[in-house]
Amino acid sequence: MFDPHALAHRAGLADRLRAHWPALRAADLVPLPMKGVAHDHLALGDLDLVVRVPRLSQWSMPAEAALAYQAEGFRRAAPSGVTPALHAVLPPDDLLPRGALVVDFVRGRAPRLPAELPALARALAAIHRVPTVPPRRRPPLADHAPNPIAATVDLLDNHARFLETATVAPSVKQALQHELAWARSFAREAEAAPIAAPIVLVATDTHPGNFLVGDDGIARFVDLEKTLYGLAAIDLAHATLYTSTQWDREVMAVLTADDLRHFHAAYAEAVGPDAWARLEPWIRPARRLTWLRTTLWAIRWQALAASDPDWAADRVEPSLIAHIRTRVADFTAAETVERLRAELAEE
Repeated sequence: MFDPHALAHRAGLADRLRAHWPALRAADLVPLPMKGVAHDHLALGDLDLVVRVPRLSQWSMPAEAALAYQAEGFRRAAPSGVTPALHAVLPPDDLLPRGALVVDFVRGRAPRLPAELPALARALAAIHRVPTVPPRRRPPLADHAPNPIAATVDLLDNHARFLETATVAPSVKQALQHELAWARSFAREAEAAPIAAPIVLVATDTHPGNFLVGDDGIARFVDLEKTLYGLAAIDLAHATLYTSTQWDREVMAVLTADDLRHFHAAYAEAVGPDAWARLEPWIRPARRLTWLRTTLWAIRWQALAASDPDWAADRVEPSLIAHIRTRVADFTAAETVERLRAELAEE
């Protein structure tokens, strides 16, 4: 396993990077604070670049395929102007079992919510406005056409494999099974809908902690690991749900209905009335689906952190793992599940 804090590992990484930047030294590689479970990050001296070193694949892909997928995500999103540019791909080897990417170092801070919700909306709109390529050109990125609801339900079912043995209240299991039944039913309805859900390039993991706001007030999205062709409404939901705004340690906001309306208004203005009219009918059900996706992911994380070496809690910085455990416990608590189900039903 690559350790960004081990001098020998940084020296080995510097050796590989010198094929692209000959003057680079091991001392130029500076480990950055751990932000999540999937990657380590190292800044490259004064080059305004960062190395993303995967620790695992959240989609359980083989190392080479996962790295190629992520690299293509950065390439496809680049025309948006709000994502880091890709500069180099380091293939998997003994030092880097999952390889690494070198991308722009985005200078900024965590978004301040709710005040900067419009900036997040505009960033998402910029990604969603990237021209959608024909189906034959979409691989290796996943393509959720023609029914992104059914594709999302497939992911839910994968996460739900861990529900039966989860250490959550029986009422939570019952509620989530009810939500899964609704999701499957809604996927069948979507299949027969007279107007298909619009398919665009989406970022997927759009919780606010994956944005950085610069001094210019522009929000930039920095995690393209799960880019695919799907439903923009899911990106909007994941940027604003309680289980998203309460995930990152540097955000920790709770939004009101007015906050959500302002967010959607900013997005609608950015994409234009025609695109918004096609998307608006999907906004409410996408929020329910995305909340279910996140809650089931939390249950999956609990299981994998205790059983899968790639997900082991001891691989994560102690204060971060403590925060994740607190968030997962909150998101899967009976009172939280009951409250959020009721709120989503009332929207």
